[in-house]
Amino acid sequence: MVKIAIVGMGVMGKNHYRVLQKIQDAKIVGLCDPVAKDEFSHKLYRDLDNMLDTISIDSIIIATPTFLHKDVAMRCMQKNIHLFIEKPVASTVIDGEIILQEAEKRKLKVAVGHIERFNPVVQALKNEIKNKEIYSINITRIGPFPPRIADVGILTDLSVHDIDLIRFISQKSISKKSIFKSKKIHNHHEDNAILSFAMENDIVASITTNWLTPFKKRKVEVACKEAYYEADLMTQELLEYSNFKVNNSFVIRNCFVKKSEPLFDELSSFINYIKTGQKPISATIEDSIETLQTVCE
Repeated sequence: MVKIAIVGMGVMGKNHYRVLQKIQDAKIVGLCDPVAKDEFSHKLYRDLDNMLDTISIDSIIIATPTFLHKDVAMRCMQKNIHLFIEKPVASTVIDGEIILQEAEKRKLKVAVGHIERFNPVVQALKNEIKNKEIYSINITRIGPFPPRIADVGILTDLSVHDIDLIRFISQKSISKKSIFKSKKIHNHHEDNAILSFAMENDIVASITTNWLTPFKKRKVEVACKEAYYEADLMTQELLEYSNFKVNNSFVIRNCFVKKSEPLFDELSSFINYIKTGQKPISATIEDSIETLQTVCE
């Protein structure tokens, strides 16, 4: 049984709390948030150091605002506690590297919550394109502005999902980038962006993301030599277009996707990592640092 605590009981912290209670090998031993007003079935600590000094903890989920990640992570690692850190690993590349150095020094297990890796439609897509030549990857992630996001812009909050995804799906590195962004409704940060990438093997990729659209859309499109794929990250549906003819006809196949809750799969994998040492497909600190380097100019 892995004794686990959560720091940060906002929207994502509550999601982790809900899902952890369904995982048999996880035992929630504490929650921490200095300002949370909700009531929980487990003890809520207002001070992190008090919680760390009071109870025995194997691992902690950090679901605080991004700018607090480094401070919380360092204090937890000084107690030799394994970590699951919500994406991105930190606000800056430098902070991410500090976390990495501490984790390596103490030989701690750390995963970063790039949850789309565990979306079953992404897993199905990766299986479909295995051994196929990829031409391009295009991702659309748009929706209305979430007022809860105040500390970062859309590049750090949303595009990091998809920068990680294009690397995860293609298993290739980014060689060139162009980022175009604007601020329309957010008080301090960009809320509208288009990102373009050149990758290994002459793969081109793009990300369209904004907080200006009144509805949510989460789609991944992959063009391969043999077929074209369209994955809906919200409905977990995957379509294949193939057998293209000169008269513009083609065959559409609805690919099988074993639907599940990505967060449950992600946390189950992390708990198993703590118990057995078996590395999950979760993003590493290094993965998240590389993603941060991509969005930093």
